[in-house]
Amino acid sequence: MSVLKVIQAKLDSMTDAERQIGRFIIDDPDRMVQLSSAELAAATGRSQSSVVKFSQKIGYDGYQQLKLAVTKAKAQEWRVPSGMIHGTIDAGDNFVTIQQKLVASKVSAMQQTMQVNAEDEVTQAVAALAKARRIHLAGIGASSLVARDFSYKLLKLGLMVLMDRDPHVQMANAASLGESDVLFAISQSGGNNETIRLAELARTCGAKVITLTGLHGNKLAQLADISLHTVADEERVRSSAITSRDAQLAICDLVFLLLIAKLPGANDAIHASEAAVSILKT
Repeated sequence: MSVLKVIQAKLDSMTDAERQIGRFIIDDPDRMVQLSSAELAAATGRSQSSVVKFSQKIGYDGYQQLKLAVTKAKAQEWRVPSGMIHGTIDAGDNFVTIQQKLVASKVSAMQQTMQVNAEDEVTQAVAALAKARRIHLAGIGASSLVARDFSYKLLKLGLMVLMDRDPHVQMANAASLGESDVLFAISQSGGNNETIRLAELARTCGAKVITLTGLHGNKLAQLADISLHTVADEERVRSSAITSRDAQLAICDLVFLLLIAKLPGANDAIHASEAAVSILKT
């Protein structure tokens, strides 16, 4: 997971001193990696001990480890292709600009989402789904569309999947989950009350909980046994969860492809599904 994304997601929960150090690193990571802890302290007007404590709060033993993580994050950073505009779509943008910004924002969201999900977390999610007796997919609003799409894919693999858009039906299904089952809950905000209650109920029933939420700290992710994340910048254009939906779909597709590679007979199951559907097309 990119340390720059982690810092960005945690800014709102930081103290003033931590936020100032974090903002400096996000705004100018190239300069930060050239500075010692004392120099960064001087540049931000904070003490050297504050810099060390900040490093530890982010999850590193010390400042040097944080610098290495920032260096790695910069090396892996994806840049928008030359000639493509990346930014928030404004009402005054012309047709071509909107096209370019839309494509750029979608590609950026998917690329950054792939970067922030550690391989071991995704692998754990795949393993849990592969051996689950039943899989309950949950999502409200736009997230329900992603959950529905994911359910179709998992059904093609012969997995037992529960999915319903009605929150009441979702709660009833969750109440029947057990230790051999998995709840896969999708919510960009991670603050949807219905989805949080589902996760709480699933945990009470002993089911494993996998969440797919934004990278920021949120209640739903805190309930997860396995936590996956999406990155989407929709602060000003959020009419239809445009980029978050693409980011969610990308992670679900990644999990689906890894399941195909893991499950014996997965390809045969997909071909059988396609053959069954083809009858309706003739």
